[in-house]
Amino acid sequence: MKKILLTVFLLSLFSVTNLCAQGCMEPTSTTGGPTIIGYIQPEFKLGFNGDNVDGTSKNDMGWSVRRARIGVAGNIPYDFSYYALAEFSSFQNGPYMLDFFVTYNRFKPWFRVSMGQFKKPFGLELGMTGCQDLYTINRSKVVSELTTPDRDLGIMFSGTTGELKFFGLEKANLISYYLSITNGTGKNVVDTDQAKDFVGRLVIAPYDWISVGGSYQLGKQKNPDPTVSKMDERMRYGVDLQLKAYNFILQTEYVFGQDKGSKLIGGGCGSTPELVIGNFKSDGYYAQLMYQTPWKIMPVIKYESYDPNNDLEDFDHTAYRVSAFTFGLNYYPNDWTRVQLNYLYNTENSSSTDLLNYNEIQNDVLQIQVQVKLN
Repeated sequence: MKKILLTVFLLSLFSVTNLCAQGCMEPTSTTGGPTIIGYIQPEFKLGFNGDNVDGTSKNDMGWSVRRARIGVAGNIPYDFSYYALAEFSSFQNGPYMLDFFVTYNRFKPWFRVSMGQFKKPFGLELGMTGCQDLYTINRSKVVSELTTPDRDLGIMFSGTTGELKFFGLEKANLISYYLSITNGTGKNVVDTDQAKDFVGRLVIAPYDWISVGGSYQLGKQKNPDPTVSKMDERMRYGVDLQLKAYNFILQTEYVFGQDKGSKLIGGGCGSTPELVIGNFKSDGYYAQLMYQTPWKIMPVIKYESYDPNNDLEDFDHTAYRVSAFTFGLNYYPNDWTRVQLNYLYNTENSSSTDLLNYNEIQNDVLQIQVQVKLN
């Protein structure tokens, strides 16, 4: 284990590294004083669930607070910064510490090292996009399922190529990299073994209008059954693409996961994941298109698809592939406020040859969310 850690550290020193912070929000003070950070997201939800056998409605409707986060971030002369963010929403089982880490910045932008609890640097929608910057109210199903746990305790090396020029391109930060070594047990959990999770991400952005990313995760965890001595294995890889031109933004991402022994389902953005025993191969993708109008209104359309078990046919089990369309409008009245309206049209796959076993159910959702940022 010591040889592995030493090798990873030495390789990272010679890697190519501006990148998004490991936390969701950046400090604004450069003099060492703390910056108050955070945001609040009250939400209304209406679920279209059909009728009971007696004719009464099963539709659910109500208000909640998706997230209520507050913290501090700042810089300490001359080479360190800090970041701490807590979740206070009772709908996310708060309060608890969400992110807390210290970063050494002496060699930025080429090299930074952070230690503490942070969001894992996997993928475009999770690793590079904070909850307050999502274009839809919900993260994609494949991202929520296959990146659980989304936060962990450990160390992260990151950086970009900065102003260095490659291949005749004038683009700054042509290459960005991230490498984390974490417990693999999730946030606020003490690790009790020597196995660690390794997550790596590389992003290439040759022009301002395009970026291509790839992510990989590998780790082992104790099996929840104390009689099983063999450790569970978890592997993930993903690729993503982002295009920005003529006020359009296109994002797409594919993620594949393989679990041996057990896997976690759910648990994205603060919720508690569920442990399921078995071996699984899962995959999915999403594609979303946004348009920035002159009126501070952004229409959004998104399609996503996720199969929790590739080895089983869709029509003979409950873990069938689920797809969804999201039709949305985002309104930005100022730099600190956002209003989102989303309608989710969910579809469940059936066998291509057995239409009698079609899995379509009534489960569409209408959501409205208001967000206010504190800085």
